[in-house]
Amino acid sequence: MKKVLIVLTSHSVLGNTGRKTGFWLEELAAPYYAFKDAGVQMVLASPLGGQPPLDPKSNEPSFQTELTRRFEADPEATAQLASTVRLDSVNQADFDTVFYPGGHGPLWDLAEDPHSIALIESFIAANKPVALVCHAPGVLRHVKNAAGRPLVEGKKVTGFTNTEEEGVGLTNVVPFLVEDELKAKGGLYFKGEDWASYVISDGLLITGQNPASSAAAAVELLQRIA
Repeated sequence: MKKVLIVLTSHSVLGNTGRKTGFWLEELAAPYYAFKDAGVQMVLASPLGGQPPLDPKSNEPSFQTELTRRFEADPEATAQLASTVRLDSVNQADFDTVFYPGGHGPLWDLAEDPHSIALIESFIAANKPVALVCHAPGVLRHVKNAAGRPLVEGKKVTGFTNTEEEGVGLTNVVPFLVEDELKAKGGLYFKGEDWASYVISDGLLITGQNPASSAAAAVELLQRIA
């Protein structure tokens, strides 16, 4: 049986706004069921382990989907989410691939987390695909390739656009803008329409632009490990 590692944020504070953040529910729920329905085993991990913080906005009625409702009503899924393993306890050798859901949280913790950085580097070194959606491509900012250069350098990538960040009013709150950071690290940044599904893959790297891209990114990842 194929095995996928899903890495979630443990960060819950939205900069200096006094508001909460975390992971975006659709970006976990859509891949979760793509993997589950394909018979793939999943392990959920986060820097601190246990229950990762959910961005409360992602569970507002306007952002709920059939799959987020399925997840919320699924005792097995919610139990698995409540007991994520600590990121520093996982080993790339135990998995076929890794998937990073977004939400704003990863920009603060996973982007700077040495265990996350080393983990992604080890997946790439082992010739295993890596998928990241929405804000999660920002966690690649310190990840290097075998030559010690930025992993995204010269690679086609996407991620949450500057205009999408502007649309949610957080341009001046986030520690960095995903689009700008990917470009600064030499990535060949591409994007689709704001809020529409857009996924791009280049070699072992699969990136999705926004929440709507999470299911398509998971399907692309499944094809790689089939």
